[in-house]
Formats: sequence, C-alpha cells, structure tokens
Amino acid sequence: MSSDKNNDLPHGSILIRRGPYPEFTWPAILVGWALGILIAISISYAALKLGFSIEGSELAAILGWGILRGLMRRTSILENNINQTIASAVNGASSGIMFSVPALFILSKKPGLESVADFNVPLMVFACIAGAFIGLAFVIPLRKQMIDFERLPYPGGIAVATILKSPGAGIHKSIMLFGAAIVSAIVYLIITNFGATEEVNYEVGKYLKIPDLYNVVFFGSLMTIGVGFLSGKGGFWFGAGGFICYWLLSPILAQYAGADIQALVETPNAMRGKIYKPTGIGMLIGAAIGGIIMAFPLIRSAIGSMSKRQDSAKSVAQGDEMPIKLLAAAVVIGAVLLVVLAYQSAPDMTIGKALLMALLGTLWIWIAGVIVAECIGRTNWSPLSGMTLIAITILVVIANSGMDKPQTIVSSLVVGAAICLAISQASDMMLDLKSGYLVGAIPRRQQLAQFVGAWLGPIVVITLMFVLEKGAQPPAGVEKEDTTSVAEAPVDTGEMVVEYGIGSDEMPAAQAMALASVIEGLVDGNVPTYRYSAAALLGLLLAVSGLGGIGVMVALGFYMPFNIVLTYTIGCILRIVCDKTAGKRFSEEVGIPIAAGLIVGEALVGVGIAVKKVLSEYLNSGSETTAMIIDVANQIAPFVG
Repeated sequence: MSSDKNNDLPHGSILIRRGPYPEFTWPAILVGWALGILIAISISYAALKLGFSIEGSELAAILGWGILRGLMRRTSILENNINQTIASAVNGASSGIMFSVPALFILSKKPGLESVADFNVPLMVFACIAGAFIGLAFVIPLRKQMIDFERLPYPGGIAVATILKSPGAGIHKSIMLFGAAIVSAIVYLIITNFGATEEVNYEVGKYLKIPDLYNVVFFGSLMTIGVGFLSGKGGFWFGAGGFICYWLLSPILAQYAGADIQALVETPNAMRGKIYKPTGIGMLIGAAIGGIIMAFPLIRSAIGSMSKRQDSAKSVAQGDEMPIKLLAAAVVIGAVLLVVLAYQSAPDMTIGKALLMALLGTLWIWIAGVIVAECIGRTNWSPLSGMTLIAITILVVIANSGMDKPQTIVSSLVVGAAICLAISQASDMMLDLKSGYLVGAIPRRQQLAQFVGAWLGPIVVITLMFVLEKGAQPPAGVEKEDTTSVAEAPVDTGEMVVEYGIGSDEMPAAQAMALASVIEGLVDGNVPTYRYSAAALLGLLLAVSGLGGIGVMVALGFYMPFNIVLTYTIGCILRIVCDKTAGKRFSEEVGIPIAAGLIVGEALVGVGIAVKKVLSEYLNSGSETTAMIIDVANQIAPFVG
C-alpha cells in the first residue's frame, strides 16, 4: 500500500509524486471502518425512529476529508473514495437489516411467539454477511454495462464525486458537521434530563387553542429536523401523509362518521391506533407491490445488462475488475453457506427445505439486486422494502409446513435478512462505483473495498438492535410505567400493540412492523385482506403514479406518530426555504453538513443512554459473571493508579 506525504510545502512549490497515487491504503481502510461504524449506528438509530433509512456515502466523504486531510494531512481524492466506499459498505446494513430483523423483536411481544427474539445471533450475522457477499458478486460484473456503456446517472454517486473533488470544502463541511453533532448531543441530553425521560413532546396546540383532533404536538428531536432537511422536497410526501390524517380526514370524520368514530376523533392516539396505523401498514404493503410493478420497465434493461456480462468480462484481462472466476466462487460459497445456515436456523428444518430456501434466496438476490441497482441508477429510488417483502413471503410459505410458528418465522428471516442485505449492498456498490468512475478510481480496488466493509455492518447493526431493545425494557420485575390517560386507552384494532422497545411509538420501525404484520398473518393462516385491501390498493396506486417512492412515504406518514411527522416537516420546510432564499449551493455547503451533524449527535447520545441502562442493569443484577468482572477490576485498579 502506498502512502501520501504532503507536508507543508513552500508557497508556489510543486508537489512531485513518484509511484502510485495513494488509493487503497491502511489509513483509508481504518478510517473507513471507524466512520462506517459511526454512520451505521447513527442512521440505524434514525431508521428505527423514522421508519426509513438514508444513504451514508455523502456523509462518509465529508467526514473522510475532515479526518484524512484535516487531521492526517493526506490529500488523495482516491484514498477518500476508498474510505467512503468502505464506510458506506458498513452502513449498507442499516437499511438491509433494519427493514427485516427488527420484525423478530416486534413479533416476540405477541403471546406464543416470545422465543423468536432468542434467535441464534452469530448465525444471523453470518447469514447477513453471506448475503452481502453474494449480492456484491452478482452485481460487480455489471459495472461496465451500467456505468461505462449505459452511463446511468446515479445522482447519489455524482453528489459524492462532487465532494471528493472539493477537499477544501470537505474540511469546512466536516467542521460544521462535528459542531452540529456536539450541539445536538447537548440539546438531547438537556431535553431528556440526561436520559431520564425517554421521549419529550411539546403540546403547542393547547397553547394556541387549536382543537385536539389536529394533534399539534411536536417531538423534541433535532435529529428528526436534520433528516427532514436532508430529504427536502423529497420528504414532502412523508409529511403530507400525516397532515392528510389529522388535518383533513379527522375533521371530515368528526362531521360525517358514525358515532363510534366520532367519539375517537378528539383523541388522536386512539384514532391512530384504530384507523391511521392499520391503514399505513396496508399502504406500505401495497406500495411495496407497486414498487415492483413500476420496476418492470427497468427489468428489461437489467436483463439486457445481464445478457452482456460476457462482453464486459473481457475487461478482466486488463486488470480493471475483480476476476469473474473469483466472483463466481464467491456466489457458490455464499450459496452453500446459506444452505448450511438455513438448515441450522431451526431444529425441525430439513435439508431439502433449507436447500430450496437458499437456492430461491440466491436466485432472488441475483434478480432483485440487478433491478434495484438499475432503479437507483435511473431514479435514485430503491424498491428495497418491496423486494424484501416478496422474498420473505415466499420463504414463509416454504417453511410453514412441518415446523412450529417460531421456527418458521426465525428461519424465514435468517434467509430473508441475507436477501435484504444483499440487495442493499448491490445498490450501494453501483452507486459507489459511479463516484469512483467520475474521479478516476480503479474499479477493482473499489470493489475489494466494498467487501472489506460489508462484513462489519451486520455485526454493528445487530448489536445495536439488541442494545436499544434491552435498554428500552423495564428492569426485571418492574412493569412499564403507564402514562396513558383514560381517554387515550388503547383501542382494540386487531393490530399488534408494542409498549416498549422496537416497534413501540418511541422506536416505531414502521417498515419492519409492516413486515411483521404480514408474517403474522401468513403463519396464522389468516392474512387480514379485509383490513389491508383498500389501503393496499391506495398504496399501490400511489406507487405507480410515476413519482418514485411516493407510496411508501405517504404510507409512513399515515403510520408514524404525528408528533414525529410534524417535527420532520420543520426540516423539510427549512430546506425548501433555504434553497429559495440562500440558494441551493448554500444548502449543500452549509445546510447539509449541519443537518447530518444533528443526526449523528442525537443518535450517538441516544445509543449511549441505552448502553448505560443495559450496563447498569447488568452490573446490578448480582450475577456471578458480574461479581467476577468487579473482582478483576478491583485487582487491576491499584496498578492503574
């Protein structure tokens, strides 16, 4: 590996480089891993709160310049490109896992399914890593066709390349990002009383004398504002979904609905539980199906790309790409490993069923990964949740004979999580290869960098989920405090009601909740079509409207607590106003780094508070392991001083 020695030079002197330009170096790898962990934790935490994930490549490029150039005095654009590739590969698990695995924690809170949360963690991690490697091995041979020949735009890749080409601006952006993160962390600590309060809401509507049915309550979260700012106009439909519920439908229902609904209108939480939340889940399912339908025109192009793989493979001899034989071996090894992991996922799993699930899963990774890469390349929109929903539905149908419900659910989600992560990594790889193409990177090195980062993400994100789930649970023997008023008592809707942890209003995990609802219906043999059909049709119509992703965004607005939607909308409005008044350049150079910092700061403090709760409970549990740890610490303390 090469190094970059660009120390302070006399003014006007010219730096003469000898040897290869620094690209795949240890600093790039180590910084990429570190930033990948930071970004994966932040975006995964935000995804559990807001129901959707955001891309981390741009954030990694900004932070990369702050560290590589600002602190380490390294100036190589290609080195930072490798850094952001590794970091975004680690972060690929935030969407790949957050749309699937949290369903296990949600379903475990349903009577009779408590054991699904006790899944084999190492086995799940290895399945996700195997899926990631299969997805990468399938999509890498398509690079020349999609990027060199078809010249797909990949807007996200263009944005990252722009940052990579502006090292000076990158340093300033990273300083603003870190500053905003500090402010966000301090504010979050203050408003939550250093973690004593889990969620803070501001009932502005009461002060302004606005009727309760409009639900004007803001969520105390700078992170949510930051995500709204990053989304900008693209996030408009998320906010629109919530406003349709409480500012349009609730007033209409208050006037014209039956007496039972009219009695709920003045209690927004009850309205959400009875009507809006189930509607949102149905719309998410319909939007997922609609996303697949909308991808049909791209499937033809994707198949054309696959048919030209052999032509693209000729460049392997030039040394620009990873060898086809090596990638084929990775697919075979990954598929075999997936068979073994599926077989080990449940005691009653048969080898034949495991083989079928793994083979279908591998085939779906190939098809879905290429389709999603094409969608991202042309529209910057990904039907990831739809692809995952369809895959897991098929897996549940296969596994649902000869095994009990918990085993069916766990085995399906082990393979399903591998598929979801594979699709996520495939789309991220192509986006990063686009940025590399624009800055003159060597594809083979960037492809290797993706593999170097992909294995770490599942470990980080799955660990984070356990920490957040455990940290939100009441201590052993202590029931969760009931802060629900009589007027807002839970309404029996037939839906799963999650009071704490993942799936609760504090961490809604909306897309995982929709997946959990579908799985529950499938294993019970009672898919509630009557409950979801109309909403699913609406979500499907929105999805095929031609506005990529609108169905999912509106559905999330219906599902999510309106206090989060309102706060998120503040960020969207700030972005729109900033674009029109200060200009888009100001938004990109100043607004986006600050917004990203707001996400990172609050997320890290939120995770830190959860870690503190888990450690506190563990250390106070009086277990033999705890006593041993304390004894060892006491013995070491005198030597430490």
